[in-house]
Amino acid sequence: MAGVRVVKSSLSRTRFDAIKSTLFQNIYHHPRSCKVLCRHVHSQPRSVYICGASVVPVTRHQKVTLEDMAAEAIQGALSDGNLDPSSIQALYVGNMMSGMLSKQQHLGPLISNTAKLGPIEAATAEACCGAGGAALRWGYLAVMSGEVDIVAVVGTELMTHADRAMVTESLATASHWKTEGAQGETFVSLNGRLMSEYMHRYGVSHSAFFPFAQVAHMNASTSPHAVFQNKQLSLDMYENSPIISGPIQLYDASPTCDGAACVVLSSIPSLAERTGRKRVRIAASAAASDILAVAQREDVLHLRAVEKSGRDVLSRARITHEEVDIFELHDAYTSMACLSLENVGFVEHGAGVHFAADGHISRDGKLPIATFGGLKARGHPVGATGIYQAAEMYSQLHGVAGPNQVALIQNVGGSGASVFAHVLVQE
Repeated sequence: MAGVRVVKSSLSRTRFDAIKSTLFQNIYHHPRSCKVLCRHVHSQPRSVYICGASVVPVTRHQKVTLEDMAAEAIQGALSDGNLDPSSIQALYVGNMMSGMLSKQQHLGPLISNTAKLGPIEAATAEACCGAGGAALRWGYLAVMSGEVDIVAVVGTELMTHADRAMVTESLATASHWKTEGAQGETFVSLNGRLMSEYMHRYGVSHSAFFPFAQVAHMNASTSPHAVFQNKQLSLDMYENSPIISGPIQLYDASPTCDGAACVVLSSIPSLAERTGRKRVRIAASAAASDILAVAQREDVLHLRAVEKSGRDVLSRARITHEEVDIFELHDAYTSMACLSLENVGFVEHGAGVHFAADGHISRDGKLPIATFGGLKARGHPVGATGIYQAAEMYSQLHGVAGPNQVALIQNVGGSGASVFAHVLVQE
């Protein structure tokens, strides 16, 4: 395109578009000028497979560093896929609060060096609690583009070494600081507003959200890396737990945790078959955003980014709601789990609590959620959560953890302001 420039003119938009189209057609068909532009034009459509995965057990008292946790997860994923560290061409990191809680930014090269990956491309994605999902999307897009063939995506978060006030304030920086965080709002209080509005609008009590917490804790009992493996909930425990920020109570909220998880992505099908398991492909990826300040949204229960990313990813994967076997949603709060079911379109607005009460979200229900405990009981090391979701669904789909074939993952940043969704399918 050397020598081509665009100037202002009186051409109509239709005429301009026609000229532009002709120009690019000529460039693409010129045998010399299209060498770079057309590098992948004649290649087969690329696919992205998960070739290995690993998770560090989620804890509330981690005694290692951010980079050591991440390196452990990376090395575990490479071992899981029988891959050599030298095969990794790029590293994408999901993290939210390392700069605030550990005084350590610039995690990409730090983790790459600790994991002995060499001088590869390495960068960190930040999108509040959706950082892991953002990093996963970066990895997916990098492989799909043809720029790289094998990447590692790791999420890591260290939170419990800091005092609770510091953690709460650091999390609140991902709200609209001027109107929310600086005014004393936290993500607990903001999600409390959503729950309060839901209860008022649809005439339900706090106990209606109990099945979301109950199922998460039940599933965590068989999850070896969950923080709450032995904490089953009764309705009485749920209803009589301390109020954190009304109407949110203790068992509505996910715990502060430390953890790291990694998945390796590749366009090479044979790498996904090296372990002798069924292949797992990321069939589609999507992302969306919404107004950051909750009070500025037209309808606080209409989570537009949850809706758009969910529907976009299903459309791109050519999957219907009925074909989804598992919905690994972002249950940071029981109310967010309910709103995710509704806004993605699995149930009508106002019907989420009834869908849950009828047993449909349990492991043997119509649409299982939180199959390893979810954020609520596996734990929520915020920047790593989206990668835990991917690693867990990879385990489900390649046959290690169950006979499922299609999983929808959705990782939410903040109170629904940034959302990342992926569809994984068994092949």
